[in-house]
Parts: sequence; structure tokens; C-alpha cells
Amino acid sequence: MSPRSASVNEELRRRSKERLLQAAVELVSERGYEATTLGDIADRAGSARGLVSYYFPGKRQLVQSAVHRLMHRTLEEALEREPRTEDGRERMARAIDAILGLARDRPVLMRQHMAGLLQAEGFVPCPEQRRLAELLSDTVARHGSADVEHDYPMLRALLMGAVYAALVPGVPMPVPVLREELFKRYRLDWEMGVPPDTEVPGGTGETEPADRADLSRFFATDPVTEPVTGQAADAQSK
Repeated sequence: MSPRSASVNEELRRRSKERLLQAAVELVSERGYEATTLGDIADRAGSARGLVSYYFPGKRQLVQSAVHRLMHRTLEEALEREPRTEDGRERMARAIDAILGLARDRPVLMRQHMAGLLQAEGFVPCPEQRRLAELLSDTVARHGSADVEHDYPMLRALLMGAVYAALVPGVPMPVPVLREELFKRYRLDWEMGVPPDTEVPGGTGETEPADRADLSRFFATDPVTEPVTGQAADAQSK
């Protein structure tokens, strides 16, 4: 058997990392952060335990990256769903509903994420978070901001505050109430985005643990096959 090509090896590494991200989201959603170990994540992903530390400095960095992946892919899906639109107000409404929807649909995961941000190591920049920032910045720009560098952090802070308010144990604020306040601030019509009690095809659902197949669309973990070319292709055709 001939050695795998460099491109296939790179794709295998990428998908191995994707499986770890997906496993982290699943397990923290099911058990919470403290009850989830790096070994548990590696076992769920079908990876060697030492491979986790190859990709991530620690559990906190892995979980933050995993949640930021879920957030940016959820946001991306919401912004690009049919009917597609370039209308800035509609895109802002979709963005707000996407993030609030995660607080509503995945409360355990998002509560653990918010708690992690308040730990000593705090916010951990990563490629997943940068993609989320790019999408939110673009949303602010399309909404008509003349100063994205100021208005993007404000949107981020408002969304984080709303998620926190929705998840405070004992005194959570209803998501529709938080949505109404954000929509007023950005002068959005209630019918925009995904109003409460509106079903969206491919939605995340309303209870945890979330279905694993539903999460898989956000993580590229399909098997990788080596392209067949040249003499190998001739051999297979005989």
C-alpha cells in the first residue's frame, strides 16, 4: 500500500480535530464542564488521548473553541438560510435570534461557556472565535454602522448580556423579553428573523442533550478517502 499523500494526511488531522470539537460540545451539553474530562472527550471522538493536547493547550481552550464553532456555524446558517437576503435589518434580526436561540436550546452548554469566560484565564482567542467576530462585524456593517470598531463590541456585549440574563439560575429572563429589548435597540420589526414559536427547518431543537446527528452538520467528520489516480486508477478499473 502506497503512503497517503500530504493533502490526505492534512485532511485527516483536520477531521480528527473536528471530532474533538464535536465531542466537547456533546459531552459538556450532557454532563456539564466539570464532569467532562479530556479523556471522555477523546473517547467520544474516537481519538488517542494524547492527541487532545496536540491540538489544544487544555480543556478550557478546547471547550471554548468548540462552543465558538457551534456559535459561528449557527450564526452563519441563520444568515445564509433561504430566502437569502442582503437586507441589513433582517440580517441583524437573524443574528440576534441565532445567538438567543442557543441560550434557549442549549442552556447547559451556554451556561458553562459563560461561566468559563469569567474564570481566571477568561476569554481565549481562537480561529473559531475570530470567524464569529467576522460574521458579527459584517452584520453590524450591513445594518448601517458608520463605526464598526465601536459598534461590533457593543453588539457582542449586548448579546453576551442577554445570554447571561437568560441563563441565570433561579431568575432567568424569558428569551422573548430579551429579544424585544434588542429589537427595539436596533429598530427591528418583531416579524423579522425568527419570532418566538416559529419553526425553522433544520432548527436546533428545544431540549438537551441535543441530537448528535443534528450537531454533525457543523463539524466535518466524514471519512476521508485517497483520490485514485494514475496507475492505481488503472488497477482498480481491471
